[in-house]
Amino acid sequence: MADLSKGCFSALLPTLRRNKRKGAAPPPPYNSTLVIASKEQVKTAHLRFQPGCACALDGPADFAYAPEETWWRDDKLPPYIGGLEAPTPSFVQTVNDVLDGLDSELRELSLQIHSHPELGYKERFAHDTLTTFMAKHGFTVTKHYLGLDTAWRAEYTHIGGGRVLGINAEMDALPLGHACGHNLIAMSGAGVAVAVKSALETHNIPGKIVILGTPAEEGGGGKVLLLERGAYEGMDACIMSHPTVGPPHTANVGSTNARYGFQVDYEGHSAHAAASPWEGTNALDAAFMAYAGVSALRQQMKPTYRVHGIIVGREEWTPNVIPDHATMRWNVRAPTKEEASDLAERVKNCFHGAALATGCKIAIKEDIPYYDLQNDEGLGDAFTEIAQQYYGLAVGTQGTSASTDFGNISQALPSLHPTYAIPAERGNHTPEFAEAAATLAAHAAAMRVTKALAVFGVKFLQKEVAVIPKKRLT
Repeated sequence: MADLSKGCFSALLPTLRRNKRKGAAPPPPYNSTLVIASKEQVKTAHLRFQPGCACALDGPADFAYAPEETWWRDDKLPPYIGGLEAPTPSFVQTVNDVLDGLDSELRELSLQIHSHPELGYKERFAHDTLTTFMAKHGFTVTKHYLGLDTAWRAEYTHIGGGRVLGINAEMDALPLGHACGHNLIAMSGAGVAVAVKSALETHNIPGKIVILGTPAEEGGGGKVLLLERGAYEGMDACIMSHPTVGPPHTANVGSTNARYGFQVDYEGHSAHAAASPWEGTNALDAAFMAYAGVSALRQQMKPTYRVHGIIVGREEWTPNVIPDHATMRWNVRAPTKEEASDLAERVKNCFHGAALATGCKIAIKEDIPYYDLQNDEGLGDAFTEIAQQYYGLAVGTQGTSASTDFGNISQALPSLHPTYAIPAERGNHTPEFAEAAATLAAHAAAMRVTKALAVFGVKFLQKEVAVIPKKRLT
């Protein structure tokens, strides 16, 4: 007889075992007239109820109505969280202790960068501040790295022959200030590097850490130039994190859109707008026609596509002179680099059509393309387990229509780029987000993710996280 003292479901185990065996008879078709309606019927049917339980026990196993071949799933399951907890590795406490001890110093580092916002390739204060911090904590520092004045590299090796962990620290701001929270990104990258270094030393783990100060993410493609110049050679994986908005204590390892950017210049001919406008060729008209053409194109664009642009004003424009020059800036985004490339060609047709209609000359300068971010699935699973188990973060996989030059890195080597929520009234690239990026709450959220990434980094260097190398793209 089944031991009913262990609960309602324990008595089902014999039945479950019977069903798992090969050749078990398929369950009978469901028949509502045969459903047992009362305990009296159970008695006559020689079945038993456990007190307080609504199910008949030790019965004929007609609870499984799916075909037998679907009873046991072989597809990949999500990372296991919960249940019987394994002992926490000692290096987790090391990481926590180190980062707790560095909290005030990292907070000051973040605020210093936040209070000195610098545009892409002009991050001189951030360059000097971060390289000083890394040298202070025992890293070998290379300033002005690979011909980029504000790029830098800091590295540390403990015992040769181990894996190489790459970390990125973004530094640049927007004209609005640090409205994308790159002060938090830089601080977090530095914190991860120092915490992993301490864990390698304390627990005698072989490995190498390389942290790159990557300039000009906001349109300048600093990481792409560093990739082309060999900065990522030798890395087994590269990681970073990025703040955004969302529910408290959440993170995300989803994808981002690819992005193609353009500067479009129209050249016309000036004339007196009242006395002899027919002598002019209006470059501003060409810009407005291109803008209208793109607006019409949006009707045939997929919901996941984005095209957005501006007309750049000029001080010499005046209402009584036909403008002889107009400049536009455009971004084209789509979920993959292939889709973005195709969409970009359609958008450029709008630019050329406006030039043809107005008689203007046109010049198109293309920015460095940003590829779609592809978080490595294995790295993402490992980070998710760590973030949820040790730090109480709910981690999703929702993609975003934003873009990053880290997308190019993710298509060249295994990469991990979680985003995480900070409290902000509005999203990235707004004055409200710039203000939020300096708050204690944002710092606390960044430190939680910093700890999770540092623990991930140690596990990765211990080779507890599987990785499949990628073919390098340039």
